[in-house]
Amino acid sequence: MDDTLPSEVDKAILTQTKSSITQGFRWATREGPLCEEPVRGAKIKIIDATLSTSALFRGGGQMIPTARRAVYSSFLTAAPRLLEPVFKLEIQCPGDVVPEIFPLLQKRRGHVVKDVGVAGANFFKMMAYLPVMDSFGFETDLRSFTQGQAMCHSVFDHWAMVPGDPLDKSIVLHPLERSPLPHMAREFMIKTRRRKGLSEDVSVSKFFEPSMLDAMNLRGPERSGNN
Repeated sequence: MDDTLPSEVDKAILTQTKSSITQGFRWATREGPLCEEPVRGAKIKIIDATLSTSALFRGGGQMIPTARRAVYSSFLTAAPRLLEPVFKLEIQCPGDVVPEIFPLLQKRRGHVVKDVGVAGANFFKMMAYLPVMDSFGFETDLRSFTQGQAMCHSVFDHWAMVPGDPLDKSIVLHPLERSPLPHMAREFMIKTRRRKGLSEDVSVSKFFEPSMLDAMNLRGPERSGNN
């Protein structure tokens, strides 16, 4: 969105670079700064722009990467969060095994939203939500815990926010140990970046000029002490 003032920004020059800025925005939202995955629910407002009067310095080769860096830096300073897909489960089982399914779902961060009896039958129908990340092996466990008496059907339903801050560097991840809920977003981001061969360090300082970092007070204490 163009939220600049005509008294501060040359609208004619800004309009000429509109397509390049749009491409940079699309690039940044197609490969987000956290895991290089698509970004959802984001809006960028251009409140100021300093553009060269020479068209030579406003080509796509200069503007598209610059717009992408500006969008990345905006995302990283806006407390971004990770989203994960969630399955909707439909479970049919006898009434006497229903209590065994609740702890099985809770252990995998799932929860039941409805359980009702089927008219004319000794069966219960349960509706539940289960994160896809914790769904692997669920049907096998369900059959084991209920001795094959429960049947499950799953389908993608919605996206949900992963608990925790993915940019919290104070979190220490321990191998072969299940992370607590506040650490899950950080764990998901680090493991995804490792799998893709990306650097584990996600920092806004990569996309800002040093002078702008000082102006916005975004330098870390270790960097500020060296100047």
